[in-house]
Amino acid sequence: MKLAEPQLSAALATLPGWRFEAQRGGVIEREFRFRDFVQAFGFMAQVALLAERANHHPEWFNVYNRVRVTLTTHDDGGLSMKDVELARQMDALAAALAGQG
Repeated sequence: MKLAEPQLSAALATLPGWRFEAQRGGVIEREFRFRDFVQAFGFMAQVALLAERANHHPEWFNVYNRVRVTLTTHDDGGLSMKDVELARQMDALAAALAGQG
């Protein structure tokens, strides 16, 4: 279910580093930077497994050590808790990878 304004504001407050854009009913975007291509690709592979389990897939773009992510729930026409939960998982994973090196 698409988040209404009060839920959206509360959810966005818990996602530092993510930027909200109103396009397409609402999306959140973030760029992650990693040590190198291998670490960036490893992040993407791990997120792919999480996303597949949740049946909720990110839009993303990778160049060397950067992964740019856009999240929205197409079926709901904007942001849903699926996006917020996947963003939180991505943040946790990126933080864990940053701690490795």
